[in-house]
Amino acid sequence: MQRRTFLGVAAAALVSRSVLAQDPTSAAKSALAPSGRIRVAINFGNAALALRDANGQLSGITVDIAQELGKRTGLPITMVPFEAAGKVTAAVKTDAWDVAFLAIDPERAKELTFTAPYVVINGNYVVRKDAPINSIADIDRDGVRIAISRNSAYDLYLSRTLKHAQLFRADNTPKALELFKTSGYEAVAGVKTAMEQFIRKDPGARMIPESFMEIRQAMCNPAGRDAAAAYLSRFVESIKADGFVARAIAQHGVVDASVAPSA
Repeated sequence: MQRRTFLGVAAAALVSRSVLAQDPTSAAKSALAPSGRIRVAINFGNAALALRDANGQLSGITVDIAQELGKRTGLPITMVPFEAAGKVTAAVKTDAWDVAFLAIDPERAKELTFTAPYVVINGNYVVRKDAPINSIADIDRDGVRIAISRNSAYDLYLSRTLKHAQLFRADNTPKALELFKTSGYEAVAGVKTAMEQFIRKDPGARMIPESFMEIRQAMCNPAGRDAAAAYLSRFVESIKADGFVARAIAQHGVVDASVAPSA
């Protein structure tokens, strides 16, 4: 009885794995890599998910996932670096990439097809240490000016939800942080990991502990490539289910990231 139970569990696990991680069809391969290589956009402006060192070397959770995508599809990968999410979305119009890692947003979904999220991270505000701002409720008021990375997930979200505060946009997160420092603006918004890194270096700034949004990071491809989208959706569920995403988070020490629930 015990042996039959063990075999049944093992068989179920194998079936589950085969469903989640099946090999891509020829149609999926063609849609993922029209040129024969999957060009993967890596946004190193999101410090929680990717970094680029002084030599141009990319690393991080999304880089690991991109490499795993290459292994599981058997297709060669080319990493295409970008310094901001807004530049990734703009580049879809020039056919610069085939697969990307971006936060899910309804505005982006007009041109992109998203998987379910693979990780969830947070968006937080940083303010000046002596500012009379102690919660996110204090932010959306007349006269509050917020520096932000143009067309980031949090720019798109805050553009829809803020009623009184004003947004002032820079090309990427480092430039938004510099704008905050030099302009006298009351706040800067960004991914929590980047905001934490900033306040560790700037004693005149502090972070509002409460997050203003939950950022659902997903994989995506240009709209219309249905076979690619279907495969990426299975791939994302597979790397969540088999622990790959959790291991990548742990390996890179990203405390402000959690594996997204299964779709």
